[in-house]
Amino acid sequence: MCANVFGVLKSLFGKPFDGGKRMDHGGPQQQQQHPMEQQQPAYHPQHPAMMRLYEIQKEVASLGPQVCTFSGLQNDRDYKRLERELTRLLLDVDQVDTEGKPELQGARKRAAQEVEGLLRYLEENATHPSRLAIEQLSYEARQLVDERVVAPQRAGGVTEINDELVDALQQLVLRLTQVKTEGRVPLRKARYRALTRLCAVQDVIEGRTQQQTLSLPLSGDTHEAVNCINQVMVKVSVARSQLVALLMGLSGRDSCAHLSRILTEMQVELDALDVSGNAVIRNYRKQVVEEINGLLKHLDLEGEGDDTRRYDLAQNNSIREIEGVRAHISHLREGVLRHCVMGDLSFRPKAELQGLLTQLDQVDTAKNPCIREARRRAVVEVQAVITFLDLREALARRQPGPNEHPSHRAVWQVLGSLSELQAQVLGFDGKRVDKSYMILEELLTKQLLALDAVDPQGDETTKVARKQAVKFAQNILNYLDMKTDEWEY
Repeated sequence: MCANVFGVLKSLFGKPFDGGKRMDHGGPQQQQQHPMEQQQPAYHPQHPAMMRLYEIQKEVASLGPQVCTFSGLQNDRDYKRLERELTRLLLDVDQVDTEGKPELQGARKRAAQEVEGLLRYLEENATHPSRLAIEQLSYEARQLVDERVVAPQRAGGVTEINDELVDALQQLVLRLTQVKTEGRVPLRKARYRALTRLCAVQDVIEGRTQQQTLSLPLSGDTHEAVNCINQVMVKVSVARSQLVALLMGLSGRDSCAHLSRILTEMQVELDALDVSGNAVIRNYRKQVVEEINGLLKHLDLEGEGDDTRRYDLAQNNSIREIEGVRAHISHLREGVLRHCVMGDLSFRPKAELQGLLTQLDQVDTAKNPCIREARRRAVVEVQAVITFLDLREALARRQPGPNEHPSHRAVWQVLGSLSELQAQVLGFDGKRVDKSYMILEELLTKQLLALDAVDPQGDETTKVARKQAVKFAQNILNYLDMKTDEWEY
């Protein structure tokens, strides 16, 4: 492939592109050149065969970035177009007459490999298990929204927004956030587009929930303008359902531009109303205008997924800030564990750790669920170190009296074991398939069983201590699980 294509693809993937051989994430072996081929000089660039290959490479150069950022499925129109054009280029390469010259045959072979690599990469991403998982979750979201929001509105009924619907949408957002992309640009882009639309639906529904709690609309007897505002309110309710249908791909006839015009006309209609001298009605109109503005802001999602900085979160400033905090956490965690091994409990950077929590709390997530999840994980990392230090200190200060309840003593013995296991979990840097992971998981489970076997014998202090110890053990298990789930933003 010509030099400019290498530059484009290298900028997209951080490594050169070589006919699909390096696109495979396994890192194939370098193709060795035949000794005779190494000694042969490059063939004259003005030769008709080379000129034709150059022309084909220019077309490949224009298709390469499109292939490398395509985030759809095999039945998408753009997929079929790219596949068709690449197949045509492959046939064009095959038809180049090399006149039996080894140099021309080598050039033609390399050009064919480059086109084949793009075809393979296009198919791999469109059929990748993570891409199919994103599509399945998007389908579940469409089914839920269609059944609970869109269909009742179309039938002339009233959409019921309740906690069950809100929780179901939030669960889908969390599941989408957890889909692994392996760092592939098309998968990141597909996940981002699905998340932005589902989060927009959440915003619209949350806005509707808030509106239901208002004592609106006002009675038409209050002012002649109120009837007009009430009529606009009805239109806004219909537009809200239309917007949800558009966001979830459930509207075959409507378009974002058409709905935007309708909402803008409502704003003009409201702006023309004379509500001077009546603060209550002015406030009513203001609330309806704000509702319309809230819907309009979600109508600009079509091109949003094309901005690399939005879905490639490695470039995001908030993610960079979180990663900086995580690096600081890692440094402090290593220091804490090192001092504990030496039996030194004087190293207690709790103030520094609390400062990191404050810093994380100030990170702007821009309502992006992936950034929120990255921040949540960083917070859990800080809290794990803090709780480890707190337990160590409590164990060091503990001075049991002669009248201590046996069950209470048994809980503290388990906490001592949990402290030792937590140190191992904090320092663990493996995977779930590792034997050390399985051993840690088994030992922590045994401590939970030991706590379950403790009989408080009616002692309230023991009941509270056992409950806290169980929660502590579960938190360690959850932290170990989080460290090994291979999540990426």
